[in-house]
Amino acid sequence: MGDHKEQPLRVGAAVRRRRRALELTLAVVAERSGLSVPFLSQVENERARPSRHSLEKVAAALGTTAATLLAAADPAGGVDVVRADDGEPSPARVRSLVRGHHQLHALEFIGDHDAGREFQHRNDELMYVVEGGIEVEAEGRAQRLGRGDTLYLTGGIRHRWRATVPETRVVVVAVGDHLDPGA
Repeated sequence: MGDHKEQPLRVGAAVRRRRRALELTLAVVAERSGLSVPFLSQVENERARPSRHSLEKVAAALGTTAATLLAAADPAGGVDVVRADDGEPSPARVRSLVRGHHQLHALEFIGDHDAGREFQHRNDELMYVVEGGIEVEAEGRAQRLGRGDTLYLTGGIRHRWRATVPETRVVVVAVGDHLDPGA
């Protein structure tokens, strides 16, 4: 019960994201797919579920496959719990805190990571130190953060960070790069 795998997928959000990423109107997708604008609107707004055949037509109109759209679909429920013991962190000791493709991404980093790697995200990001400490270099300045500290970075700022204490735990929450900050 409440398990992500048991929930039906909402493919409409994936269709909308793909269409917007391609900067296409519903009318263009309708023309390319042979489906009506009202039907496509209902699909995007989760008021209609396309048949496999219709989904394949939509996918072709968007230059992708039905399988890709289904893989990018959101779970139907608005609530999804990720338990601490839901799988182990990757060898790099990074664990995703949110399943699926959503407006927010959340990751937990445990220990150190590639401190030399520089990041620059399209949208805003928040870093919260759960345990330990980190040093973040952004805009030519280094900021030292300890347990309970938060750092907010506006989209577009180049930054890098490193753990200053063994077994540091950092939660990073970022607005998805697929979202347009100006919209």
